Amino acid sequence: MAGWRVQSVDLTGRTAELLGLQPTGSVFLGCSLEDKVDGWIRDGGGLVFPAIPELPFDAYRGRLYDADELYAGLEHGYEATPDARIYAWSRQHDEKGDTSRTLAAALHDHAIADALGELPDDEPWVGVMGGHGVLRGDGNYRAAVLLGRTLARRNHLVVTGGGPGAMEAANLGASLASYDEAEVDAALAELAAVPSFRPSIGAWAAAGLSVRARFPGNGGVSIPTWFYGHEPPNVFAGSIAKYFSNAQREDVLLGRARGGIIYLPGAAGTVQEVFQAVTPNYYGDAATQIPLILVGVAHWTTQLPVWPLLQSLATNRPMTHSIHLVDTIDEAASLVS
Repeated sequence: MAGWRVQSVDLTGRTAELLGLQPTGSVFLGCSLEDKVDGWIRDGGGLVFPAIPELPFDAYRGRLYDADELYAGLEHGYEATPDARIYAWSRQHDEKGDTSRTLAAALHDHAIADALGELPDDEPWVGVMGGHGVLRGDGNYRAAVLLGRTLARRNHLVVTGGGPGAMEAANLGASLASYDEAEVDAALAELAAVPSFRPSIGAWAAAGLSVRARFPGNGGVSIPTWFYGHEPPNVFAGSIAKYFSNAQREDVLLGRARGGIIYLPGAAGTVQEVFQAVTPNYYGDAATQIPLILVGVAHWTTQLPVWPLLQSLATNRPMTHSIHLVDTIDEAASLVS
């Protein structure tokens, strides 16, 4: 078994086979094993990380989430879903300062990062960031849908922060890449009947699942977090890498978007993501630059004057060629690699 790394697999039916092998150098993470196999592996030089009891999630999961898993049981109310129960667990144990909680969450996030790293990277990953408050039916929502659709049609993999608003719209747009304008309009019209996740996450998610069933497609990747429990994950991403740690989630999100990052109008969270991505550009050389594109001249120069500061930082540095301010999604899409 030297070199084996077995993760979250039920091996109770493989006892005879396992006892016939030498366990030295093996690692078993959260697997189901009969007691004599467990002892055989430990005594023979292998490592066994046992499952952690009473968790509403698998800390050693070997794959990313999808909307069907996170919203399972939605017909009984959002509170009955795994997404809601995991968030409630994280809040309860945060308040207690429970070290077992931090261990379980760290193991889970490690497993998510591992699964995310296994996704193919044959297409450039392009990040789309923006505010969670953009309403379905709003013109800015439609613009983000068209942006995601355009990027997917140009063989980019759309990656977002995974929440509602502009993030949902970009994932939705990617999932609609193979549909015509009339079908896009039909999907948007159906969603507009439930414009926000407030006051009912359940109604908002159900409307999204209905549209996804009507217009199936791969909406790219989303990387949300339970840290922002008030922001439910959108249902349109094909793969959902949901983290407990917001800091780790943002680092992974921005680090994987090597094809460029497009920032739609947003507030504090989007501003944080701008400067988190700017830092490696600021200190990097010409070969390490990532295109950073801000969409909305008035928003980024007057309402939230981020652009003047970026220009000041970029003076006489390679970064001056990697930051852009545009007013349309077509301009933004043309600037990513």
